[in-house]
Amino acid sequence: MQNPDPDRTLHQPERNKEEHHGTRMTSTISFNDSTVNHQTFILVGIPGMQERNSWMAFPLCLLYLLTLFGNLTILFVIKTEQSLHQPMYLFLSILACSDLGLAVSTMPTMLGVYWFDAREISFTACLTQMFLIHLFQFIESAILVAMAVDRFIAIRDPLRYTSILPNTVIVKIGIVILSRACCFLFPIPFLIKRLPFCRSNVLSHSYCLHPDVMNLACADITVNILYGLIVAISTFGLDVVVILVSYVLILQTVLSIASHRGRLKALNTCVSHVCAILIFYIPMIGVTVVHRFGRHLSPIVHMMMANIYIAVPPVLNPIVYSVKTKQIRQRICKMFQ
Repeated sequence: MQNPDPDRTLHQPERNKEEHHGTRMTSTISFNDSTVNHQTFILVGIPGMQERNSWMAFPLCLLYLLTLFGNLTILFVIKTEQSLHQPMYLFLSILACSDLGLAVSTMPTMLGVYWFDAREISFTACLTQMFLIHLFQFIESAILVAMAVDRFIAIRDPLRYTSILPNTVIVKIGIVILSRACCFLFPIPFLIKRLPFCRSNVLSHSYCLHPDVMNLACADITVNILYGLIVAISTFGLDVVVILVSYVLILQTVLSIASHRGRLKALNTCVSHVCAILIFYIPMIGVTVVHRFGRHLSPIVHMMMANIYIAVPPVLNPIVYSVKTKQIRQRICKMFQ
């Protein structure tokens, strides 16, 4: 019998190890290629407690139904009540449409994750949802700006209010708002499509956002980060400045009113709008702060803030305007009598 070659025997484990390593690398490459080819992402419900996702499903479903009911009611009341065909309420109807769009583009996916554990989303569907979420948020931010200017005009020059803001001007403002949002968002899908995704395909939330998706890329994302920063400053940042300036001018105008009752009446017309501003921006600021500085916090806190950021503002806006606006409140009460 021939003795085995000592060198061959000595290096056999290393050779086996290399073959095993090569097989594992091939498997990894195949997995990565599959990820890139299929381009699917995995959405996340309650981190670390997927079996308890149903706990979040019922409140989200309730919020979704309330969002649909509240905003559709606002739209119906404004459409059927002739006295509400004024600039303020036309802007409110655009705000309601934006809230409906945001809810419809996110809630079905979120309910699928929490209720049916349907966590996989295709790359195209994720891009579409990401685009729509940011689109409706940009529209809502711009509408809040338009409503701030509307309140300033109504308080500063009430006699010429409707002549300064006729329906044709409202339509033009709506077109400008939509065009601005589309122009800023148009490059984002292409900036995402150019990135290779060969790492984990698990997202941080139960819906798709641009920062969340781009962080999964295995390539340089500097361009995405810079463009996202430019867009945020040019939209949300500029909008906040215009809103603040509008309310400084409103306060100056209100303080020039002689009667105390007149001042209160003028300020009361702004309460609903101020509430809408807080409802929109506070969750956004909260999510940003938690994301930047709350990495030590529980993942459940991040999940709750992300869900509040998407699901709560579309529910609260119709409630606020129904409670604080006398004409809408009376018309709704008449509907259900």
